[in-house]
Amino acid sequence: MKGFWAVYKKELYSFWSSPIFYVIAFVFFILSGYFFYSSLAYYSMVSFQASQNPFLAQQLNLTSMVIRPFFLDLSVVLLLLSPLLTMKLFAEERKSGTIELLLTYPISDAATVWAKFCGVLTIFCLLMLGTLPSMMLLEYLSKPNWSVIAACYGGLILMGAAFLSLGLFTSSLTQNQIIAATLSFGALLGFWIISWMKSIAQNYTARKVFEYLSITQHLDPFTKGLLDTRHIIYYILFIAFFIFLTRRRIDSYRWYG
Repeated sequence: MKGFWAVYKKELYSFWSSPIFYVIAFVFFILSGYFFYSSLAYYSMVSFQASQNPFLAQQLNLTSMVIRPFFLDLSVVLLLLSPLLTMKLFAEERKSGTIELLLTYPISDAATVWAKFCGVLTIFCLLMLGTLPSMMLLEYLSKPNWSVIAACYGGLILMGAAFLSLGLFTSSLTQNQIIAATLSFGALLGFWIISWMKSIAQNYTARKVFEYLSITQHLDPFTKGLLDTRHIIYYILFIAFFIFLTRRRIDSYRWYG
């Protein structure tokens, strides 16, 4: 894809030079630190009680009481913050008029879309990397299951990439960053809560469809340390679908502006 690296480096530079990124990172690390502390504090409290109650000692599980809740809480944080990461990707280009210059350069539409997606995904992975010290602290205090932790990170990165692909598409629909973020959050929230519809659906097939479309249902196995190709394929198809829609939208700029 000709021109990929040029656009990719430009996107990384735009994030590093933007105060929005540092605000997002600050909020992300504050919230992730709070969720980790609260889970660990609860585990410590139960451990203290278990020292006097053998029955409670049998219920202690670091994975289910600290690791899994921590990563599930992070998924909620990402639901709120990922639209802020993606809102400017194309909306800012259109508002400033640089999209016309970008389209006249010898850069393919596929390279432009993938470079922007990979750029914001790199920033997202750096944010996730910033949570590793919490896991290192667990290693110091106890003996966590690192295969479960690796699965949690893998699932969360796949979910985050799905969030970002949808945000990339909504950013291509408008020149206003606030509208792009709002559209992204609304669509992601829809995919988040669509599984609730299965409780009122009368048809078995409809219930299974609602359950499959729910973006959270596919994260849950990862937080238990389970790797299932069905859930990996779901996220890959989700990403590919919205990347495809974004490419079609960028192609339409040449005709409609």
